[in-house]
Amino acid sequence: MKIIIVGLGNFGRSLALNLTDNGHEVFGIDHKMEQVDLLKDHISNVICMDANNESAYKVLPIQQADLGIVAIGENEGSSIVTTAILKKYKNLRIVSRSISKIHDTILEAMGIKDVIHPEQDAAFRLTKQITFNYALDYFRIDNNHSIAEVFSPSSFDGKTVKSLKLTQKYSVSLVTILRDIKNYFFHKKNSKRRVIGLVTGDTVLKSGDILTLFGSNNSILHFVKDQA
Repeated sequence: MKIIIVGLGNFGRSLALNLTDNGHEVFGIDHKMEQVDLLKDHISNVICMDANNESAYKVLPIQQADLGIVAIGENEGSSIVTTAILKKYKNLRIVSRSISKIHDTILEAMGIKDVIHPEQDAAFRLTKQITFNYALDYFRIDNNHSIAEVFSPSSFDGKTVKSLKLTQKYSVSLVTILRDIKNYFFHKKNSKRRVIGLVTGDTVLKSGDILTLFGSNNSILHFVKDQA
């Protein structure tokens, strides 16, 4: 996928590097040469230009791009103008970073459906990890629901899913299980964690399993605290 990222601060730079590592062709844009220099040896193309200058986009392969990400974080006005320019290219799916409620409202009025809040999302995840200190990771569904990865309690070892009555007791659903699969190569034991697939009532839990749970934040918190 060809992706244009406008704004190469901490968030945009990290995004550019991660997308490149995942095989995407990234074109990075920033008006500061020092930001461009940080990435010039690490992503496909990086350009120093004023993203609010519509004519400057002629140097970009924007007609061939699939995705435009506005990652500008320090200037709402610049972000909005950049988003408006990209919106003219009908081939582009646009993802825009928002830094305030007013910014959200303007982007919504512009018809931008994919709006991200990196700082809020990072703060949310950190809050949940601190609050649910036995949880390994969290994925936010909405303000009230999450998917969480938690270690299976030792008391679950050898028990079937249906015998645990997770929905009745905790109002959480077990989506799947991550399990260490042991392999032997040349008499050496290796283990790799894998998703076991769909869980049924007859699935037997093992020591060391990681449970992927869905539920309300309060339900997951109840489950985690009960197993602490």
